[in-house]
Amino acid sequence: MRSRMNSSVSCSEAHQWALRWLIQSEVLKKRGRRCACTATVVWSIVLHAAARLTSVFAICRDLANAPSQQAVFDALEAGLPRTLSVLEKRLNVGLTASWSGRLRRRRWQVAIDWHLVPYYGEAHRSRNELYRYKMQKGTTHFHAYATACIVQYGHRYTLALTWIRRHESMVTVVRRLLARLREMAVKIKVVLADRAFFNAPVMALLQEEKIPFLMPVAITGRKPKRTNSRAAKKGLRWIKRQKAGWYHYTMKNRQAEATFSVCVSS
Repeated sequence: MRSRMNSSVSCSEAHQWALRWLIQSEVLKKRGRRCACTATVVWSIVLHAAARLTSVFAICRDLANAPSQQAVFDALEAGLPRTLSVLEKRLNVGLTASWSGRLRRRRWQVAIDWHLVPYYGEAHRSRNELYRYKMQKGTTHFHAYATACIVQYGHRYTLALTWIRRHESMVTVVRRLLARLREMAVKIKVVLADRAFFNAPVMALLQEEKIPFLMPVAITGRKPKRTNSRAAKKGLRWIKRQKAGWYHYTMKNRQAEATFSVCVSS
């Protein structure tokens, strides 16, 4: 979606805005000014590393008068909340600190996305920190989280995020995001879901909540073997080969069953 207004944001402005937001959210405990690793210094280094897609070590090496990598890690270890649930709560509060009044004025298209960050090490404190999923980029372990966002005038705003625990179902994740949106009194016009959420339990949940949804169809599994050509053809693979239009399909598994409409665009 293109913006209705011509606007530009420089790299330094984006950096300063993110830095100010992190400090105001009080995600990291404040430390004395005499300390080399204040919250401002630590978050500035972390943001530089994220923007350049490099390590904290590389940023500490390249920036003048920067503390050591170990000093930054020690500050994060000492200043961040002890549990991920507390960290998640603080981040969610900070995300919507300036949106409380404006969110209630209209109904929104809410995009729910699934994010997996490959991880090749061991869990720091608990096995729940890492989510197990099918092999990607040489690993089955990921730092996983889901987000709920809105798009206005071409700009994307994240309203809620949640950390995904080990072996946690997608239905549980969606319930938690919807609960967070209800706390903010956000009225949902339609949910635009990631392809990862294409399964019967999630669609059954959204239908139960009477929330319209739209998501890409994910066709998985092996292709069916050749059968008698006279037999009735069905399934998502068959629908995919049809003319443009709408088709009804029922998906079910051991947990749930959902009937929905599939659109073939071409």
